[in-house]
Amino acid sequence: MSEERFAFGRNWRDFIDKNLSEERIGISQSYMLDFLDRDNLEGLSLLDIGCGSGLHSLAAIRAGADEVLGFDYDQDSVDTTKLVKQEKTPAADNWRIEQGSVLDKAYLNSLGQYDLVYSWGVLHHTGDQWNAIRNAGQRVKPGGLFYIALYSADAQIDPPPEFWLDVKQRYIKAGRLRKFGMEIWYLWRFSLGKNPRRIPGLIKTMREYRKSRGMSYMIDVRDWLGGWPMEFSHDEDVLKFCRDELSMELVKIKQGEANTEYLFRRAENA
Repeated sequence: MSEERFAFGRNWRDFIDKNLSEERIGISQSYMLDFLDRDNLEGLSLLDIGCGSGLHSLAAIRAGADEVLGFDYDQDSVDTTKLVKQEKTPAADNWRIEQGSVLDKAYLNSLGQYDLVYSWGVLHHTGDQWNAIRNAGQRVKPGGLFYIALYSADAQIDPPPEFWLDVKQRYIKAGRLRKFGMEIWYLWRFSLGKNPRRIPGLIKTMREYRKSRGMSYMIDVRDWLGGWPMEFSHDEDVLKFCRDELSMELVKIKQGEANTEYLFRRAENA
């Protein structure tokens, strides 16, 4: 893997500066609870691996989690999450934020285990996806839940994954003007399908995009174009890995989009 990395943290700070609102926090909370099929997170400890903007850690706190620890490799993401905490829940002593790597086994072992380990769209950006999944899954308590989302090779048919891996490496090497040009290219080719008549529909999509986990359309476009390092995985490979390596059974799966979402439960005797 290239040592060059996308500036995930700066992208998330831009998102928070422009988009953080009570509405988005509520949407993020509802999305998480709906996928978990729970009314709240009371009685649960949560480890947020790759806390990014801090939005989902905050959503977990609002949902009543007993304890939340969010960490991220990117110091800008750590600082952004701390800013969100300071602005929204400065007195939340049960929410801790740290800098750390999911590939650092010693660091992870120091954290203990959690009722719910959450990592949405993160582990495929580490440069060592399978070790990241293994390390993250081992932080789940026996009987606990593992909620992850990973870029799916099954969803990338035309263009294939190799096309996007090339795009990402070119994007992070580009200057500001070239990056802007690539964003326009993406919108024209993939969001509009090279059809200007679809512009009103795209504008509507951008406005309503916050309903998807509270996110921002253009922030996610930049993350998609620039997210490097990056790996794709086939859904069946993830299912087999978590079953065989981590003694986990699948509880729920959501397929069909760039990220496949998985909810696993770790065996009680694991």
